[in-house]
Amino acid sequence: MREISSDLVANAGLGIAFAIQTVLFTTIGSAADYGNLSKWILIFATVVCWASQFGMIDLYLPKHWQASAGLYTVGFISYAVTLVFYASVFPRLARNTAKTKEARRQFDNQEISAAEYESVEMLERNRISNISTAHSNWGYLITLALNLSLLLTITSNPKVNNYVLVFTNCYWVVLGLPWFFMQKNRPGPPLPKGEHWLTIGWKQIGKAIKQYKRLPYTFIYLFSFFLLADALNTTGTLVGIVQNEHIQFSFLQSTYLGIAQAVTSISSCYAYWYIQKWKTIPTKRMFMVTNVITVLIPLWGMIGLWTKKIGYWNTWEFWAYNVVFGLGQAPYYAYSQTMMSDLTPPGYEGMFFGLFGITNRASSLIGPNVVSAIIDRSGNTRDGFIFLFILSLSAALVIWIFVDMEKGRAHAIRFAIEKRGLTGDLRADQVNEIIGEGQIVKQ
Repeated sequence: MREISSDLVANAGLGIAFAIQTVLFTTIGSAADYGNLSKWILIFATVVCWASQFGMIDLYLPKHWQASAGLYTVGFISYAVTLVFYASVFPRLARNTAKTKEARRQFDNQEISAAEYESVEMLERNRISNISTAHSNWGYLITLALNLSLLLTITSNPKVNNYVLVFTNCYWVVLGLPWFFMQKNRPGPPLPKGEHWLTIGWKQIGKAIKQYKRLPYTFIYLFSFFLLADALNTTGTLVGIVQNEHIQFSFLQSTYLGIAQAVTSISSCYAYWYIQKWKTIPTKRMFMVTNVITVLIPLWGMIGLWTKKIGYWNTWEFWAYNVVFGLGQAPYYAYSQTMMSDLTPPGYEGMFFGLFGITNRASSLIGPNVVSAIIDRSGNTRDGFIFLFILSLSAALVIWIFVDMEKGRAHAIRFAIEKRGLTGDLRADQVNEIIGEGQIVKQ
């Protein structure tokens, strides 16, 4: 019987998973903006992901590869859906916090300007995103420690990895269930008459793309983020390859490095948020700080092409990499989400975070393949860092130069008002004070 490469199975699974994700995000993304569908999509995707992980409990022999590949694909897809729809909840939460509601009251009473109100809501979006990212890293650290206790004590058991997976899944179940019962009901508008939830997503995205000139900064950011995520994700993979070769795939060494990254990730999320709150720093400026580190990481690896003194040749460099990654890239995830929140038309979170999820996931397939082709041609793993440095620098510069967050936010609010009218949390002055009177065209 011909042996099947594990890499082939993994790549095939990823290809299938990404294709399904693209269809799902475009189909249900916009539909989730109507009624209570978003809530139920999130619950359903979470339960499916839990089931796929628990289903792995007895799959540990080579003959189980088909069932394992199937469950892995289901888990990968459903997990991606949960990430997108949890993130899409954040803007709605930010519009409904006590601080935002009070600022909206002051704005309505002309006690504060539109810019001052937007500053309050912007900080609330960042608070929620940063604290949630910090909590996810707490989970990473805690599950890493818990898994270590299993791996070290029953390391000779052939099902040890299965037990670890189930153990980690239980952690998610315990912390995930309360949200299903505690979340408040915040339904969107009813589905338009004559529309169907299976087709409205494609129609809405088509209309939005045709009207890209009404949301120029949103689409520039989506495109640039695709390139930036491509560079970041592939850089992490490439450094991981070099790191594992250096430490000779030592489980303990890898775990210690992961713990260092988790601790610094938690610290950096809180530190960035408190500095931002203290100085009222805009989202984009904080995001660009993280992008500096995104660019420096492949640059450091590129230096290793010409010298072996630095450039991921030494053990201390991998400790430094994991610390620096935690200090800069954990906040990157938080601020990239908030950038999307700032540029998303209120009420259209499902659709635009669905597109955001596609750009992030697509980069996990394209970047590694380009770098693999470069390495196959040259025979040197570090040659991939040149491409990644250029890609990350180019994407960061596009965002820095061409994405105007203030106008982008006004355009997003204008788009929402034009499509659905004024609502309890939108005001025409949020548009008029930024891009001028008479800019809202009711459609």
